[in-house]
Amino acid sequence: MAVRLPRLGRRRALLSAGAGALALALLLWWLLPMGGDESPRGRVTFATGVPTGVYETYGKMLRRDLARDLPGLHVTLQHSKGSPDNVRRLAEGRATFAIAASDAVAAYQEQGGVHADRLRACARLYDDYMQLVVAKGSKVRSARDLKGLRVGVGEDDSGVQLIAKSLLKAAGLDMDRDVHAVRKGIDQMPALLKAGKLDAFFWSGGLPTTAVRTLAHDFPIRLVQLGDLIGPLHRQGGVTRYYRAASVPADAYEDMGQQDAIKTIAVPNLLVTTDRVDPALAEAVTRTVIENRDRIGVKVHAAQKVDLRTAIFTDPLDLHAGAARYYRSVKP
Repeated sequence: MAVRLPRLGRRRALLSAGAGALALALLLWWLLPMGGDESPRGRVTFATGVPTGVYETYGKMLRRDLARDLPGLHVTLQHSKGSPDNVRRLAEGRATFAIAASDAVAAYQEQGGVHADRLRACARLYDDYMQLVVAKGSKVRSARDLKGLRVGVGEDDSGVQLIAKSLLKAAGLDMDRDVHAVRKGIDQMPALLKAGKLDAFFWSGGLPTTAVRTLAHDFPIRLVQLGDLIGPLHRQGGVTRYYRAASVPADAYEDMGQQDAIKTIAVPNLLVTTDRVDPALAEAVTRTVIENRDRIGVKVHAAQKVDLRTAIFTDPLDLHAGAARYYRSVKP
């Protein structure tokens, strides 16, 4: 025999069923893509660097292009001290993506950093060039001439300081004993040099770096060659294997009036993430990085060096599964 619900009971049942259907519809609307759009959505954090550095400018340009390519993704930029700081933020889960130099990644791994095994790469980007900046009238002609001088070596936990310490050692100098090390970032070192409070400063960045270019426009400076240090640098072993001989083109900073290229060292930069990141998100971000190289390169000239043929060489990190999927999809 059929059970007849009281009129009020039937009404409540219908209302409950309707409310349940509405809740289910809202849940499906949130979880499932609409109109076939399967692009990632949500919030991600991108660790960059100091405000006047190339990492920061690159991050801003990439955020612009991600907003266009992945409208459901909200990207927050996070200032940092540089590569070592960025690697730690990623490993500890405080950032989703970051730019970091290969030597800083390798150093974190070799030091047994927390969750170092979870780090993954999306792409090899462009190279950072080590730049030793002095006033044009300075007597400094090589890193060996820095003994006893006030030298900007970058902030603690920065990629600049990581390389500067090794370069000074290659020149026979101890950063803590043989020079007056000033631990400031690129956002402060140019002003200190201009004010006569520094004799020289090291900087590692893409070419050209805005802060150095601005200083060259306002104050007579030049770059000091570092090419003679590549041999003793490599003999130190460890992460120095990621440094290669390179040259800063004479026209990298037009206001310097350099006549010749300056021999120096360079280190590759990587777009880094962790294995916690969903493959679909890593794939989409990698696609935006590669496909928008020229757009980003308008503001970040170094980004024009991003190349599909070299992007997969991300030593010391394995490619993220999502990034690898992207590269397979565009393989000729």
